Amino acid sequence: MASVPLGNRFISGLSAGLFGLLVVGLGGWWFTIGLGVIVHLALLEFFRMAQFTGIRPATKTTLVACQLLLLSTEMGVNGGLPSELTAAVLPLSGAAICGWLLLQPITGSIADVAASIFGLFYLGFLPSHWLRLRNLSDVELAPGLHHLPNSFSSSINSGMAITLVACLMIVASDIGSYFVGRSFGSRPLSQISPGKTVEGAIGGLLCAVIVGSIAGELFDWNLGFLLGGLLGALVALFALVGDLTESMMKRNAGLKDSGDALPGHGGILDRIDSYLFTPAVVYYGVTLIIPLLSK
Repeated sequence: MASVPLGNRFISGLSAGLFGLLVVGLGGWWFTIGLGVIVHLALLEFFRMAQFTGIRPATKTTLVACQLLLLSTEMGVNGGLPSELTAAVLPLSGAAICGWLLLQPITGSIADVAASIFGLFYLGFLPSHWLRLRNLSDVELAPGLHHLPNSFSSSINSGMAITLVACLMIVASDIGSYFVGRSFGSRPLSQISPGKTVEGAIGGLLCAVIVGSIAGELFDWNLGFLLGGLLGALVALFALVGDLTESMMKRNAGLKDSGDALPGHGGILDRIDSYLFTPAVVYYGVTLIIPLLSK
C-alpha cells in the first residue's frame, strides 16, 4: 500500500468512527442497514483473499445469505419473526451454499465449501450479535442508567449503552496495544503479525479492563468493578483473536491489506477484524451473567 499522508489517514479513521457512532446511536433499521453495508464490503474483501489462494467460493450466494441473516436477526429481536424462523436462517443458508457449489460446472472442493461457510459465520452470524446487543431493552442489564438526568435516560437504553461500551473497550484495546507496543514492545507476540508484541497485548488488555471496570460501576452491576474488568479482558482477548485471524488470512493470500477502501487503514476488513468475535462475547456475557448475579 502506498504511503498515505497522516492527515488523510486521520480523516478516514475519524469518518469511520463517526459513521459507527451515528448508526449505533440511531439503532433499529438504520443500524441494520449500516452494518449490512459494512458486512457486504468486508465479505467481498474476504472472498478476494480466498480467490488469491485458488479457492472458488460461492460469493453471490453467501453475500445474499449474510444479508438475510442480518435482516432476520433484526426482525426476530423485535418480534417481527418467530424465533424458530430466525434460527433456521443459518443452517438453511449453509445448505443453500453447498447446493450452489454442487450445481457449478466444476464441482466445488472442500476448500470452496469451507471458505463459503466460514464467510457466512465470520461476516454473517458473528456480526449479527451487534444487532442482538443493540436491541437489548431489559433495564436490569444496566440499572445505573436510572441515575442519568431524564433528558439522557429517555434516549439511552441498556442496549445502546452496552453496545457503545463494547466498542469503547475495543478502541481502548487497540489504542493501548499500539502505544504500549510502540513504546515498550520488544518480544514478538506471533509470527502471523510480526508488528505485534507481548507488551502491546498486555497494554491493550489493561486499557480494556480499565474501561470495562468503569462501565461496570456506572451500570451499577453487582460486583461491577470486577465483572466489568473481566468483560474488558475478554473483549481484549477476542479482539486480538479477530485481528490475528485476519492477519493469518492475509498472510496466506500474500496480501498486505484486505483492500484499499480506507486511505491509510487498508480495507474494511482491516478495520473491523477486532469487532467480529467480540459482540457475541459481550452479548452472552451480559445476558447470561448479569441476570444470574442480580438474583
